[in-house]
Amino acid sequence: MVLTLGQRHESTQLEAVLDAACVKRPGRVGRQSKRPTRLIADRGYSYPSCRLLLRRRGIRHTLPERRDQREHRSGRPGAPPGLDFDIYRKRNVVERCVNQFKQWRGIATRYEKRAANYRAMVVIAALMIWLSS
Repeated sequence: MVLTLGQRHESTQLEAVLDAACVKRPGRVGRQSKRPTRLIADRGYSYPSCRLLLRRRGIRHTLPERRDQREHRSGRPGAPPGLDFDIYRKRNVVERCVNQFKQWRGIATRYEKRAANYRAMVVIAALMIWLSS
């Protein structure tokens, strides 16, 4: 988890999140991988800088194209970036998790003024959600 200012866009922290991520290798023992096989994200991560970062790290991605990108690309040669809707549907797991966090009023409205306190609230909520499942 990476905290930012409230008005900061989350896509600016993609590199920090990828650096902090550890992915368990299914069926394998040993240390965890630092690189996921695929990133499924919403249109907010469809910036060229995010796509370039993922391409540099060798991470396949499923990102829908924003409307302004389609308009900018119209009239230029080349195939549009593909979007596999079957893979993109799996993103609902993350959306449901975010909705569970929004049930915690203190997290949804960001009552805490200090970042450390807010992060602690998010960690406690994540533990409570995990324990109840």
